[in-house]
Amino acid sequence: MKTIQSLTRVKNRITGIGLQVKKHFLLVLVLALLAGCALNLVTGRNQLSLVPESELQLMATSQYSAFLAENKVLSPGNKEAAMVDRVGARISNAITKYYNSQGQQSVIEGYKWEFNTVDDPAVNAWCMPGGKVVVYTGLLPITQTETALAIVVGHEIAHAIAKHGSERMSQAMVQQLGGLALQVALSQKPQETQNLFMQAYGIGSTVGAVLPWSRQQETEADQYGLIFAAMAGYNPQEAIPFWERMSNAGGASPPEFLSTHPSDETRMRKLKQFMPEAMKYYNTK
Repeated sequence: MKTIQSLTRVKNRITGIGLQVKKHFLLVLVLALLAGCALNLVTGRNQLSLVPESELQLMATSQYSAFLAENKVLSPGNKEAAMVDRVGARISNAITKYYNSQGQQSVIEGYKWEFNTVDDPAVNAWCMPGGKVVVYTGLLPITQTETALAIVVGHEIAHAIAKHGSERMSQAMVQQLGGLALQVALSQKPQETQNLFMQAYGIGSTVGAVLPWSRQQETEADQYGLIFAAMAGYNPQEAIPFWERMSNAGGASPPEFLSTHPSDETRMRKLKQFMPEAMKYYNTK
């Protein structure tokens, strides 16, 4: 009887120690997450940021080069590629000029803009950290016009400048890698870290499902994407018919682009709410 009681006491003690360890781990994790929150100068809100922007830009340069090497990139002399380059140059120049004039050069620190068009039927586009942009030819029949293309490019650049990819990669690292620092994750789990990066920025289809944008992130990309397009001299009002075309594309099976970019009445309503502010930048042209 005494042996059973002793074993029970030992079991209870071990259980208690286990609970204390769990509580301590959770406390450390919470403190780490709080320390990892940073103020975004573009959106004005705090974001979880476990991955330094400089490290992300290094990863982006490597992954961007690898992606271009594995896909059919249209030459600059191609009509469609020339349009993408033209849109990219106008928007990136406008963004650079604006943030320099505001004394907020840190927003685009390290950015070395690149715009490439990939011959691929997927309806897609994305922007990596540091301004590494790809537009798929499958998107162009839906954009139809240079102005609508500028709406998409502005939207994708807004995701990058607002550090949405970094935010959702940080969230995924907490969920899947236990909040490991990037350097530790790279050394201990390089493939998992690479996959998270690719998923966070919607690149390729061989690494699993793309991590979804949150409603807040998507709204911010819409809002600032309109402004960036307007800064470059493109009429932001073209966003309404474009997103309507995008919403209708594919019928019951919408384009892959919309798997993480919900298009509904809420989006249209908010776009109309953002329009007066965006038009201020357009009207100054």
